[in-house]
Amino acid sequence: MPQIRLTPLLGAGLLAVGLLAGVQVQDAVSGSDDVEQLRKIEEAYEYITRAYVEQVDSSELAEDAIEGMLAGLDPHSIYVSSDEMRRVRESFDASFEGVGIYYEFVEGPEDADTLVVLMPIAGGPSDEAGLQPGDRIVEIDGESSVGIDQDGVQSRLKGPRGTTVDIVVKRPGYRERLDYTITRDRIPLNTVIASYMVDDQTGLIKLQRFARTSHDEVRAAIRELQGEGMERLILDLRGNAGGLLDQAYEIADEFLGSGEMIVYTESRHPGNRRQYRATAGGVYEDGPVIVLIDENSASASEIVAGALQDHDRAYLIGRRTFGKGLVQQQFPMTDGSVLQMTVSRYYTPSGRLIQTPYVVGESDEDYFESKRTLREGVENELVKTGGAVDVRAFRAQVPDSLVFETDGGRTVFGGGGILPDYVVAVDTLAPALRTVIGKNLDNSFARVDLERRGDAFREQWEGKETEFVRSYRLSDADFERFLDYVASQGTPVVAERPDDEDEDVLVRSEAVAARSDIETRVRAFMARRLFNADAFYPVVGQIDPALREAMAHWRDAVTLAQAGR
Repeated sequence: MPQIRLTPLLGAGLLAVGLLAGVQVQDAVSGSDDVEQLRKIEEAYEYITRAYVEQVDSSELAEDAIEGMLAGLDPHSIYVSSDEMRRVRESFDASFEGVGIYYEFVEGPEDADTLVVLMPIAGGPSDEAGLQPGDRIVEIDGESSVGIDQDGVQSRLKGPRGTTVDIVVKRPGYRERLDYTITRDRIPLNTVIASYMVDDQTGLIKLQRFARTSHDEVRAAIRELQGEGMERLILDLRGNAGGLLDQAYEIADEFLGSGEMIVYTESRHPGNRRQYRATAGGVYEDGPVIVLIDENSASASEIVAGALQDHDRAYLIGRRTFGKGLVQQQFPMTDGSVLQMTVSRYYTPSGRLIQTPYVVGESDEDYFESKRTLREGVENELVKTGGAVDVRAFRAQVPDSLVFETDGGRTVFGGGGILPDYVVAVDTLAPALRTVIGKNLDNSFARVDLERRGDAFREQWEGKETEFVRSYRLSDADFERFLDYVASQGTPVVAERPDDEDEDVLVRSEAVAARSDIETRVRAFMARRLFNADAFYPVVGQIDPALREAMAHWRDAVTLAQAGR
């Protein structure tokens, strides 16, 4: 079975290295039947290496056998070769410079792997260039990257700071391929990529991943927002693909009371059955909370979201999460390679299994497609008035085994992933906005326009970030200048859409209709360059549908907070 390979690329791939102490081959192979089957593998290996018509590479044969055994397990149990592990260890000593993406391999026919962006590191080169989660990198520096392997990623994307790499991506929902030039640079390591006051009483924290410093960052951000008058909090976990379990546990602990379950694991091995409970003294145990999630929220994000929902501690808004609830542990081999193998499953406090169903032997495409089907079924059939999930309608469609209750008696559902309380469907971008975002024209224009305005403009707004975010607007002349810039970058601005729909143009009337959204994104990129990377989010949040819904549903969040006291 093709395997899903999730790896961050900070200039070099990184994997968290964990060792399992005290496990020996003798412990794993205990019964007489196990010994007999192991001997069968040894016999096959001996026959092939000794009698096959051509010389066989024994190392490749052994690795093929290991991968064949893992293929009959689950999509997240994988083999990491000694060469790959060596690069991992070297990367911990290297400087954090590169293109700045977390990526995964999605295997196609005949091992034609496609490199897919799991998420760009916020504020990093790929984020700056305009890459988005789900982008499939099909060309690197003019050569096809279909079928690329780990070595190819390292040799073709890794490089010194200041050098450039040209890539072509296929983006879901876009007919045309998109071209990007990325300048390699130092990668920012902060995991809280935005923390600000949305209004006088609402704080927002956006956490991009769960790394070693995430709990400290979140706790500090909450304290800082409380100092600015925060009375209610939005925790944005959209696009957060997960990370370290202990960080998910510690962050959830800040919102829950002593003794409350955060997550537990089940396994056939008693040593892998664990419960994680909250402790006393959380920094935000009482105030109203809304959590934003989407289809790219996975693993650790689902642990936090599921725990807060099950304890009626937060109101969830967005889309059903990815559904990655299998716990992997790394088993070191004698040659330095590693078996990264599932040893248990995550369950939320109410008993919901986070992992979505999978079929052993299915392709990566089928695995991801089943997740999309599950999510779209919810969005298409269960979103009624206002987007709230129709619990009664959903309950009629699912078996009783997938129906659970929160502490306060609310009905929640299993089946994989975390279903929010209020669904926000995928935003269908206007044609003009699709063109602008796809070609990164909003970002590049912001850079050029700031250069045109010069130092006087920067001095005018120095130290006035809040004022800029809330009040600065582009003039009619600025918007016309933007349209001229679009044309100068090779995208004609035309009066009517041509008959050939594949022709790459920007229709003026469509751009005018989308002017508010386009200008907001331009202002967001200007704010990033004038102040800091964090300044982008308060501006772009003004046109964020999920954030807009969050601000409209504080009554629900307050009701939950009051009921839990």
